[in-house]
Amino acid sequence: MYDTACAAGERLAGALGSLAAEGAESEDALVARLVSEVGGDGGTLADAAVRRGMAAAVRDVRAMHPEMDDAMNGGGAGGGFAWDILCDLYQVFFADMVGEFLRSAVAEHVNLAVPVLIATDPEGRIADWVAEKVVDLAPNPCEESAEATDLAQAVDTAQSVVGAAQDPSTALPKIAESLVPQAVGKILGLITEETTGEEGAAA
Repeated sequence: MYDTACAAGERLAGALGSLAAEGAESEDALVARLVSEVGGDGGTLADAAVRRGMAAAVRDVRAMHPEMDDAMNGGGAGGGFAWDILCDLYQVFFADMVGEFLRSAVAEHVNLAVPVLIATDPEGRIADWVAEKVVDLAPNPCEESAEATDLAQAVDTAQSVVGAAQDPSTALPKIAESLVPQAVGKILGLITEETTGEEGAAA
């Protein structure tokens, strides 16, 4: 799962710049594009979880950002999605991917250590568990770019000097890509912690 998730996260990071510039014509078009570009055509449980997680992330972020409709209808500046939307999409994707992986693992009776409450009531518990514990573990590239690294500082400096001629579309995808191992490691590590920590011991 780790390698599949990292590869998918890197592909999503690579797509962010074009989404900032072009947007999409509709939610269906955006889902189809990202499921294809990010999810690939692999046949493993993890590959399927990536594709379903990508589709779920688009729906979740659209619910968070009704203004996405303006971009999809050509009303956004430049026709693309704002970076706060794209950074949320990146963050939510990792959580939804793990949620879909857990659902599949439970449904297929895969011998996978999952939190006991999830195993006993997957439909009712996985979404709550993901919302409570997973989403905030995934780093948000827009937030991270404000703190660390010469790359982010270079973007800020360039923007202050040349304004719109230099936008985050070049740097933020690179920041997002650099954060992938951290995002995947934290989220998949949480699954292990949940099954070996106090809750697992109590069960």
